[in-house]
Amino acid sequence: MLPINYESWHHMPDSNKNQALANIKERFALEVSDDYIKKALGKRWRDNKSTLKKQYFKKDISLEEKLRNVPPGMLRYQWEDAVRFWNSKKGEDRERVGTSSRQKQKFTHTAGSRSFASVAEQQLIAEAAEKEAAAATREAEARAMVAEQSKKYDDLQLQLQQMMHMFQQSQKPPS
Repeated sequence: MLPINYESWHHMPDSNKNQALANIKERFALEVSDDYIKKALGKRWRDNKSTLKKQYFKKDISLEEKLRNVPPGMLRYQWEDAVRFWNSKKGEDRERVGTSSRQKQKFTHTAGSRSFASVAEQQLIAEAAEKEAAAATREAEARAMVAEQSKKYDDLQLQLQQMMHMFQQSQKPPS
C-alpha cells in the first residue's frame, strides 16, 4: 500500500497516503488529527525504508545481485526502483549528505522513550522540590538561630540575676 520506490515521503501520491489513513481509521479509534497520523505514517515509512536498505542493500555486491535480493513480501518492481535510486549518483549524494549531517549533530535525544515535554515536566518538578528543600533548610536554620539567641538571652538573664543576688548579699550588714 505504501510503496518504497518513491524518493521521499513528499513524492508519495496523496491517494496512497489517504488510503493508508482510511485503513488506520477503520481499524483504530484515534482522537488525533489526520495530519498527525500522516506525519506518523511518513516517519514509519522512512524508518521501514531505512531498515530494508540496511538489511538488503549491500554495497559490496553488483547491481544485478542487489536487484535480485528482494525482501520477502516486497513487490519486485518497487525494490528495483528503490535499488536503482540508492545506486544512482543522486541517491549516493543524498546518503552522503545525511551521513555528514548526522555526524555534525551535537545534541541527541537522551531521554529515551520519554518526550521532551515529559522531561521538561520532570525538570520543573525537580526544581520545585529543590526550592522547597532550600526553603525548608532556611526555615530550619532560622529556627536554630532563634533558639540560639533565646538561649544566649536566658544565659544573660541568669548571669544578671546571679550578679544582682551577689550585689544584694554584699549590701547586707554583717550579723
